[in-house]
Amino acid sequence: MNKKGQALVEFVIILPIFIFMLLAIIDIGKMIYFQNELESEMSNVVEMYKNKKSYQDIENELKLNENDFELEMKNENNETVTLYLKRNLEIVTPGLSLLFPNPYQITVSRVLNYE
Repeated sequence: MNKKGQALVEFVIILPIFIFMLLAIIDIGKMIYFQNELESEMSNVVEMYKNKKSYQDIENELKLNENDFELEMKNENNETVTLYLKRNLEIVTPGLSLLFPNPYQITVSRVLNYE
């Protein structure tokens, strides 16, 4: 009985599954990393907004830091404003786009009261 041939066949069957799992872990890790990055940047945006900076000044500050974030502001009513910070992330793992849209949009939002 040839045990080397059996081990080679098992390795060839397991290798694509292992590579897919490794790439999926990297992509999901990038999603979590960029989510945390957006949360941190949103804290800065909220602080700038509370310091009465204009929407254009905040947007220029984001571009000055060379971030590819998209800032959106919505006035829901006369009492609150909602800030959205968005970023698109390209998924590189083949087949993972069946679970997540490609590009995957990461969005962070805050609702602030007018003072």
